[in-house]
Parts: sequence; C-alpha cells; structure tokens
Amino acid sequence: MIRAAWMATGLAAAAATGVVLGSTGSGSAAVGGPPTTFSTAVFTNPQANPYYPLKPGLVLRYHGRDGAEKFRERVAVTHHTKMVDGVRARVIHDVLRRADGTVAEATHDWYAADNRGNVWYLGEATATYSRDGRVTSREGSWQAGVNGAVPGLIMPADPRPTDAYRQEYWGGHAEDQAWIVQHRTSVTVPLGTYHRVVRSYEWSRLEKANVSVKFYARGLGIVMERDVAGGSEVFKLVSVTR
Repeated sequence: MIRAAWMATGLAAAAATGVVLGSTGSGSAAVGGPPTTFSTAVFTNPQANPYYPLKPGLVLRYHGRDGAEKFRERVAVTHHTKMVDGVRARVIHDVLRRADGTVAEATHDWYAADNRGNVWYLGEATATYSRDGRVTSREGSWQAGVNGAVPGLIMPADPRPTDAYRQEYWGGHAEDQAWIVQHRTSVTVPLGTYHRVVRSYEWSRLEKANVSVKFYARGLGIVMERDVAGGSEVFKLVSVTR
C-alpha cells in the first residue's frame, strides 16, 4: 500500500507539471528536469542512443498476453525514412499478432535522434484489425506538424531518475507521458538477464488510470513491459536479430 501511494503521488506530480508546446517545428517535451527543445536545427549530426537504437536491421520479437489472450509481437527498425516536420525520421514497423497468427495491430512509427542523442517520437500510422483482416480503427495515428500535433521525447540522451517528459502530443488523441524511476536496475526476460537497465512508468493523460512499467536495455530498447494499474498486459523479449 505504501509503495502504491508513493507511485501515485509521483505520477500525479509529473502529470501536473506544465508543458510548453510551441509551434510546428519547435516545442518542448520536458515536464521535469532539464528542458529538451525540439528544433530542426539540432538534427544535423544525429547521435545514437543506446537505450533506443535506430540502426536498420534490428528486429526484436516479444511474447505477451493481455489477460488470457496471448500475443506475439515483432518490432523491426527498417531501412526506410520519412520526412516529418522538417526532420528525416527512421521508420519502425511494429506488428502484433494473436496466437492464431492473425494480425491484431500494425504500426509504422517515426523516430529521430538529435545531435545529443535524444530520441524523438514524430508520429505513427497505426491500424487495428479484426480476425478476418478488416481494419476496425486507426485511432492513435498522428503526425508531428499536422493538425497541431508536436513531437515528443521517447528517450533522453542521458536518462536519469525523476526525468519526466511528454512522449507524444496531439490534443485529445495522443498524450503519452513517461517518468524515469531507475537507470541502473536489472531485469530478466526469456532472452537473458540485463543490467544498467532504465525503468520508467508510462501512461496517457487520456487514460490516467492505466499505468505501465517499461524496462529499456542498452543496445536493444524495450526488453519488458507490463501493466501495473488499469490493465493486465505483459510483454517480454524472446529473440533479437541484427
């Protein structure tokens, strides 16, 4: 009970902190700690971020479940890029399949690392599918610079506990946030045990009752995520190809 109360207080404080949005092409994703400003001028010499690698050819595979239903997920860093809000972003293809092999959701995400190694989230094109292959929703799709949407920070260059930031923003549609609570923890998943792991709590201002915890390992990105409030999802890394 004490741990839950501490977490709720911290998340509420992070969510309540002010955010400067700015206009298309600029803005701030920081809601705590040093501000991190988005500007097309800081993408002239991108630096790799070990906790969110964008190297083409990296493929991560996960096994997971949501309640009793089981899923498999494949996340691939592609060789494709897309110009978004004045920045050339890397395209990541994320496909979620049910246990019977049918596609539940497919997404193209757009990320870009800046000159310091901060990784920015510039939007996504996503679709959910019925078992017979029909698109049932495209809710959650957004693009920085379109209809007032602005980029968010997906991973700071030097992630530290108490860092809190907006991961995406399109008012009323995409409002995910993150709060880093550890940066030297360890975690074990089916693929192995990882150290110097970053742990963060992540949630959406549109669904404040739902909170997940994510673990980011160097050279891989997310190795495990699970709901800690409002849901029952859990996904763990099972294989990697490069």
